[in-house]
Amino acid sequence: MKTEGNTVLITGGSAGIGLALAQALSAAGNRVIITGRDEARLQQAAAGTPGLIPMICDVTKDTQVKALVKTLQQEYPQLNMLINNAGKAYAYELTDTARAIDKAADEMLTNYLAILQLTEYLLPMLQNQPEAAIVNVSSITALVPFTKVPTYAASKAALHSYTQSLRVSVAPIRIFELMPPMVNTDFSREIGGEKGIPPSEVATGFMEALTNDDYEIHIGQTRQVWQLLQSTSPAQVLQMVNTRS
Repeated sequence: MKTEGNTVLITGGSAGIGLALAQALSAAGNRVIITGRDEARLQQAAAGTPGLIPMICDVTKDTQVKALVKTLQQEYPQLNMLINNAGKAYAYELTDTARAIDKAADEMLTNYLAILQLTEYLLPMLQNQPEAAIVNVSSITALVPFTKVPTYAASKAALHSYTQSLRVSVAPIRIFELMPPMVNTDFSREIGGEKGIPPSEVATGFMEALTNDDYEIHIGQTRQVWQLLQSTSPAQVLQMVNTRS
């Protein structure tokens, strides 16, 4: 996949991994549109990286998503890359008294169902381009669940499966899955994110994978876990990962 001259949409692009991807892609010579729910954060991100185009959109709100798609169709018909990055996570134990079903519903809506919807809406635009890509940002937890984020992990496992089906179904559109480990962002602070890798490391790995058409992108510890799964039973890896965490 070419790494310059693209028109890119990144959901959840005002901070963390999304902003790091936006900065890397913009620096490489791409037009980058970022979305988010918080206008102040979007404007701050755009001010810090000249060239970014901020657009308000909550990906879980159908009316806002439809408005975004209409704007893209009218103003950016050359859009050829969608990065589904917006996410939601709750840190808790399944033994807690808090209702897991409520947390899971919120996580599945943001991390899975909203991605299906936006992807479906934008597919006709992407299919009209000579070269196009969809990037779904999942997680190390798509391979092995972390019990501290049990239903978040389940939502990312669902996204992982969907991404594989999408890759077969919509070729020649390139379908990438970016699978970071723990990353030091506000998003992951509740579960020890300060021990994670910087978002810039994720962005660097992504740009390399984009160049090489590496469709399943294992960053940092995710690569180690994936390699373990090739030689060790999933049950053992599950125990190892959750003992460490």
